[in-house]
Amino acid sequence: MITVKQFYFNDLRECCYVLSDESGECVIVDPGISRKREGERLQQYIAENQLKPVKLLCTHGHFDHVMGNRFITDTYNIPTYIHPADKDLLKVAKATSQLFEIHIEDPSLDTIDINEGDVVTFGNSSLQVISTPGHTWGSVLFYSPESKICITGDTLFAGNCGRTDLPEGDSRAMCDSLVGKVARLIPHDTTIYPGHGPESTMLEELAHNPYLRKDTWLRFDF
Repeated sequence: MITVKQFYFNDLRECCYVLSDESGECVIVDPGISRKREGERLQQYIAENQLKPVKLLCTHGHFDHVMGNRFITDTYNIPTYIHPADKDLLKVAKATSQLFEIHIEDPSLDTIDINEGDVVTFGNSSLQVISTPGHTWGSVLFYSPESKICITGDTLFAGNCGRTDLPEGDSRAMCDSLVGKVARLIPHDTTIYPGHGPESTMLEELAHNPYLRKDTWLRFDF
C-alpha cells in the first residue's frame, strides 16, 4: 500500500507529495520548493523514514509545481517524468517565477516522457498515468487503484478545478477531461490529492463539485 505525505510549499501553497511503500522506495511529485527550509523539511521526512527516492513526477509544468525540480534532481540524482506537451513550460519556468519576484533554478530539461496509459512503478507499487488536458495540455493524474489514491495536480481540486484562462489552458479540453474521463474512470472510494488545498474523495466531489457535471460547462462560451 502507498503512504502519502503532503507538504505545502512556496507562497502559492502548492502541494508536493512523497509517495512511498513498504519497500522503502518513494517518488516525489511536484516539488514546489522555493526556500531552503522547505527543501530541508522534505529531506528530513525522507531521512527519518529511511526512504529512497527513485523518481520525480510532474503532474504538469507550471512554475509553482516545478520550482524544486533542480534541487531534487541534484540532491537525489533521480529522473524527471513529465508529459511531452508540457516540456516547453520547464524552459520558461524560471522566467515566469521572476514575474512573482521568486527566484528558482532552471529545472532539468533531461526528462522522460509519460503519456496516457503509461504505468510508473516504484518499489512494490504502480501508478497509472491518466492524461487530463485543460489546465495545461500536458496535465496528468497519477492513479493507484490498489491504494485507492489519485494525485490530481491542478486538474481537480476539492470543490473546484484548475484555471483554464492561461495561454496553455483550454476550457473545452478541461470539460472533456473532468466530465468525460475523471468522473467516469475514478471510483467513488478514491482519495484525491490536489495540487493546491486539502484532500478529498471522489464521492464528495461527484456529489458537490460542479465542474464534474456537464451542465456547469454548458454555461461557458467555448
